[in-house]
Amino acid sequence: MATTTTTNSNEAAASLSDVTEVTIHPLVLLSATDHYHRVARGTRKRAVGVLLGSSSRGAVDATNSFAVPFEEDSKNSEVFYLDHNYLENMLVMFRKVHAKERVVGFYSTGPQIRSNDLRIFDLVKRFVPQGTITPPVFVIIDVRPGRESIPTTAYRVVEEVDSNVPAAGKKGDNGGGAAEVRKTFAHVPSLIGAMEAEEVGVEHLLRDINDPTVSTVANLVKAKLSGLSTLTEKLVEMKDYLTAVSNGSMKPNSEIIANMQAIVNLLPNLNVEELVRSMLVKNNDMHMVIYLSALIRCVIALHDLVLNKIAYNEEVGDGLGEVVVGKVKKVDKADAGEEKKEDDDAKAKK
Repeated sequence: MATTTTTNSNEAAASLSDVTEVTIHPLVLLSATDHYHRVARGTRKRAVGVLLGSSSRGAVDATNSFAVPFEEDSKNSEVFYLDHNYLENMLVMFRKVHAKERVVGFYSTGPQIRSNDLRIFDLVKRFVPQGTITPPVFVIIDVRPGRESIPTTAYRVVEEVDSNVPAAGKKGDNGGGAAEVRKTFAHVPSLIGAMEAEEVGVEHLLRDINDPTVSTVANLVKAKLSGLSTLTEKLVEMKDYLTAVSNGSMKPNSEIIANMQAIVNLLPNLNVEELVRSMLVKNNDMHMVIYLSALIRCVIALHDLVLNKIAYNEEVGDGLGEVVVGKVKKVDKADAGEEKKEDDDAKAKK
C-alpha cells in the first residue's frame, strides 16, 4: 500500500513538472522585436533575453521579458558570452517593481536551435527560484516580417537515452558500453495570449498601422492568401521530415507520425460523385455571378459614356448657337444701318 502511494505521488509530481503549454504575451513580442532591431538587425547575430512570468500546473505564462548582453563566436560555436551580473541586477530591479514575476525561461530570435542553447538553458536555470516545480522553457521568437504563422516556437528540455553513444567508464551486462543519457529540446505547444489592457494597447497599435485606403475585401483576400501560404509551409515541413526519416538521416518519432496519420485520416474523400457535382455547381454559380457583375458594370460604364457624350454635345451646340445668333444680330444691325443711310440720301436728293 505504501509502495502504491509513493508511486502515485511520484507520478503526480512528474505530471506537474511537465510543461504542457506556453503562453506568450504581446509585450514579450514587442520587447524581443525591439531588442533584435537594436542589436542584430542586418547581421547574422541573434538576440537573447530572459522571460518573466508565472507557471501553474505545467502551463507557463510569459508576461514580460528583458534583453541580456549576449555574444557568440561565429567561427567556434562553443564560445559565447552572457553577462551574469547584468542578468542578476535586472532581476533585482524587476522584483522591486513586480514581485510576482519570476524567471520562466529565455528567448532567442533564432530562427533555429543552436548548439549553445542547452548551455544557456543551464545558466538561466540557476536564476529560477528554489522550490519551483515547472522547469524553465526556451522560446524562439521569429522576428522576420515574411513569416505567416505564429512567430513563437516553445521547447522544453528532456533527457533521452542514446544507445548508440556509450557512456565513458560504464559497462553493460552484455559487455558493451552503457547507453548515454543526454539532454535535448522537445517541442511544446505555444499560443499568443493577452489580458484586457494588452488587447486595448494592441488595438491602438493596429489602428495606427492599418491602411484606411485598403478595402475589406482586400483584407479578406490577403488573410486567405496568408492562410494558404502557412498551410503550404507546414506541408513542406512534413514532407521534409518524412523524407529525412526514410533516408535514415533522422530518427522516427512515433508521436509525430501518429499526428500526421491523424491529419491524413481527417482529410475528406473528394472522389464522391455527389461532392464533385456539388462543387462544380457551386463553382459555376460563382463564375456566373462574376460574369454578370462584369457585364452589368460594362453596360453601366457604356451608359455613362453615352450620357457624357450627349451632355458634351449639348454644351458645344449651345455655344455655337450663341455665336451664330450673335453674327445674325450683327448682320441685322448692319442692314438696318445701310437702309437708314439710303433713306437719308433719298431725302437729301429731294
